[in-house]
Amino acid sequence: MKNRFKYIGVFFFAGLVLLSCKDDDNGIGPKTAEQLATESLAGPDGSQTWTVANGGTVTKDGSSETANYANFELRFIANNTGRSYTTSGGGMLFDASGNWNLEGDNFDKIILAGNQPAANKEISFTRNQDNLRLEFTISAPENSRVMALAGYYIFDLKLKQ
Repeated sequence: MKNRFKYIGVFFFAGLVLLSCKDDDNGIGPKTAEQLATESLAGPDGSQTWTVANGGTVTKDGSSETANYANFELRFIANNTGRSYTTSGGGMLFDASGNWNLEGDNFDKIILAGNQPAANKEISFTRNQDNLRLEFTISAPENSRVMALAGYYIFDLKLKQ
Protein backbone atom coordinates (compact mmCIF):
# COMPACT_ATOMS: atom_id res chain seq x y z
CA MET A 1 0.00 0.00 0.00
CA LYS A 2 2.86 2.38 0.86
CA ASN A 3 4.43 1.72 -2.54
CA ARG A 4 1.18 2.59 -4.31
CA PHE A 5 1.09 6.03 -2.59
CA LYS A 6 4.77 6.46 -3.36
CA TYR A 7 4.17 5.87 -7.09
CA ILE A 8 1.12 8.10 -7.12
CA GLY A 9 3.18 10.84 -5.45
CA VAL A 10 5.98 10.45 -8.02
CA PHE A 11 3.52 10.64 -10.97
CA PHE A 12 1.79 13.64 -9.44
CA PHE A 13 5.11 15.45 -8.95
CA ALA A 14 6.25 14.58 -12.51
CA GLY A 15 2.95 15.93 -13.87
CA LEU A 16 3.40 19.21 -12.01
CA VAL A 17 6.92 19.57 -13.39
CA LEU A 18 5.73 18.96 -16.95
CA LEU A 19 2.87 21.46 -16.61
CA SER A 20 5.18 24.14 -15.24
CA CYS A 21 7.44 23.79 -18.29
CA LYS A 22 4.60 24.28 -20.78
CA ASP A 23 4.67 27.50 -22.86
CA ASP A 24 1.57 29.62 -23.41
CA ASP A 25 1.85 28.97 -27.16
CA ASN A 26 0.84 25.32 -27.07
CA GLY A 27 4.42 24.12 -26.82
CA ILE A 28 5.71 26.09 -29.82
CA GLY A 29 8.29 27.94 -27.75
CA PRO A 30 8.83 31.51 -26.66
CA LYS A 31 7.66 34.30 -28.96
CA THR A 32 10.22 36.16 -31.04
CA ALA A 33 10.77 39.92 -30.72
CA GLU A 34 8.95 40.36 -34.03
CA GLN A 35 5.95 38.33 -32.83
CA LEU A 36 5.80 40.35 -29.61
CA ALA A 37 5.96 43.65 -31.54
CA THR A 38 3.22 42.48 -33.92
CA GLU A 39 1.06 41.46 -30.99
CA SER A 40 1.58 44.81 -29.27
CA LEU A 41 0.00 46.52 -32.28
CA ALA A 42 -2.53 43.95 -33.52
CA GLY A 43 -3.31 42.28 -30.20
CA PRO A 44 -3.23 38.63 -29.25
CA ASP A 45 -6.22 37.87 -31.51
CA GLY A 46 -4.68 39.56 -34.57
CA SER A 47 -6.85 42.68 -34.78
CA GLN A 48 -6.79 45.75 -32.59
CA THR A 49 -8.07 49.30 -33.03
CA TRP A 50 -6.40 52.43 -31.64
CA THR A 51 -8.20 55.77 -31.42
CA VAL A 52 -7.81 59.43 -30.46
CA ALA A 53 -11.23 59.31 -28.79
CA ASN A 54 -11.42 58.86 -25.01
CA GLY A 55 -8.32 60.83 -24.12
CA GLY A 56 -5.92 60.50 -27.04
CA THR A 57 -4.02 63.49 -28.41
CA VAL A 58 -2.27 64.60 -31.59
CA THR A 59 0.46 67.21 -31.85
CA LYS A 60 2.31 68.61 -34.84
CA ASP A 61 5.55 70.44 -34.10
CA GLY A 62 4.43 70.75 -30.48
CA SER A 63 1.04 72.32 -31.22
CA SER A 64 -2.22 70.49 -30.61
CA GLU A 65 -3.91 69.02 -33.67
CA THR A 66 -6.27 66.83 -31.66
CA ALA A 67 -9.40 68.62 -32.92
CA ASN A 68 -8.38 67.87 -36.54
CA TYR A 69 -8.01 64.15 -35.76
CA ALA A 70 -10.69 63.71 -33.07
CA ASN A 71 -12.29 60.83 -35.02
CA PHE A 72 -9.02 59.16 -36.01
CA GLU A 73 -8.86 55.38 -35.68
CA LEU A 74 -6.12 53.00 -36.77
CA ARG A 75 -6.78 49.27 -36.88
CA PHE A 76 -3.85 46.86 -37.17
CA ILE A 77 -4.56 43.38 -38.50
CA ALA A 78 -2.05 40.52 -38.49
CA ASN A 79 -2.88 36.97 -39.52
CA ASN A 80 -1.61 34.11 -41.67
CA THR A 81 -2.14 36.11 -44.85
CA GLY A 82 -0.06 39.10 -43.73
CA ARG A 83 -0.31 42.46 -42.00
CA SER A 84 -2.81 45.10 -43.03
CA TYR A 85 -4.30 48.26 -41.58
CA THR A 86 -7.36 50.47 -41.94
CA THR A 87 -7.84 54.06 -40.85
CA SER A 88 -10.70 56.48 -40.52
CA GLY A 89 -10.59 60.16 -39.69
CA GLY A 90 -6.99 60.45 -40.95
CA GLY A 91 -7.71 63.34 -43.29
CA MET A 92 -5.15 63.71 -46.03
CA LEU A 93 -2.38 62.33 -43.79
CA PHE A 94 -3.21 58.59 -43.84
CA ASP A 95 -4.45 56.17 -46.47
CA ALA A 96 -7.76 54.44 -45.71
CA SER A 97 -6.07 51.02 -45.87
CA GLY A 98 -2.95 49.19 -46.85
CA ASN A 99 -0.28 46.84 -45.56
CA TRP A 100 2.26 47.45 -42.81
CA ASN A 101 5.66 46.10 -41.88
CA LEU A 102 7.84 46.20 -38.80
CA GLU A 103 11.21 47.93 -39.07
CA GLY A 104 14.15 48.72 -36.84
CA ASP A 105 16.60 46.53 -34.97
CA ASN A 106 14.14 46.19 -32.09
CA PHE A 107 11.01 46.06 -34.26
CA ASP A 108 10.00 49.41 -32.77
CA LYS A 109 9.08 51.09 -36.05
CA ILE A 110 6.40 50.47 -38.64
CA ILE A 111 6.01 51.47 -42.25
CA LEU A 112 2.51 51.86 -43.65
CA ALA A 113 2.14 51.19 -47.37
CA GLY A 114 0.13 53.73 -49.35
CA ASN A 115 0.19 57.05 -51.16
CA GLN A 116 -0.65 59.62 -48.48
CA PRO A 117 2.08 61.58 -46.64
CA ALA A 118 2.30 59.19 -43.64
CA ALA A 119 2.87 56.22 -45.95
CA ASN A 120 6.33 54.82 -46.58
CA LYS A 121 7.80 56.71 -43.60
CA GLU A 122 9.37 55.15 -40.53
CA ILE A 123 6.89 55.58 -37.70
CA SER A 124 8.31 54.91 -34.25
CA PHE A 125 5.89 53.32 -31.83
CA THR A 126 5.80 52.60 -28.13
CA ARG A 127 3.05 50.83 -26.30
CA ASN A 128 2.34 51.20 -22.60
CA GLN A 129 -0.68 49.11 -21.57
CA ASP A 130 -3.70 50.61 -23.38
CA ASN A 131 -1.72 53.54 -24.84
CA LEU A 132 0.09 53.63 -28.17
CA ARG A 133 2.39 56.47 -29.21
CA LEU A 134 3.26 57.01 -32.88
CA GLU A 135 5.99 59.50 -33.80
CA PHE A 136 6.98 60.47 -37.33
CA THR A 137 8.07 63.32 -39.54
CA ILE A 138 6.53 64.45 -42.82
CA SER A 139 9.16 66.27 -44.85
CA ALA A 140 8.29 69.34 -46.92
CA PRO A 141 8.51 68.55 -50.65
CA GLU A 142 7.57 70.86 -53.51
CA ASN A 143 3.95 69.63 -53.48
CA SER A 144 1.97 72.38 -51.72
CA ARG A 145 -0.67 69.96 -50.36
CA VAL A 146 1.97 67.91 -48.58
CA MET A 147 3.87 71.05 -47.56
CA ALA A 148 0.88 72.10 -45.44
CA LEU A 149 1.06 68.71 -43.69
CA ALA A 150 4.83 68.78 -43.16
CA GLY A 151 6.00 68.53 -39.57
CA TYR A 152 6.81 66.29 -36.63
CA TYR A 153 3.74 64.38 -35.43
CA ILE A 154 2.97 62.58 -32.19
CA PHE A 155 -0.22 60.53 -32.04
CA ASP A 156 -1.04 59.36 -28.51
CA LEU A 157 -3.74 56.78 -29.11
CA LYS A 158 -5.98 54.76 -26.79
CA LEU A 159 -6.96 51.14 -27.22
CA LYS A 160 -10.54 51.00 -28.45
CA GLN A 161 -12.59 48.80 -26.15
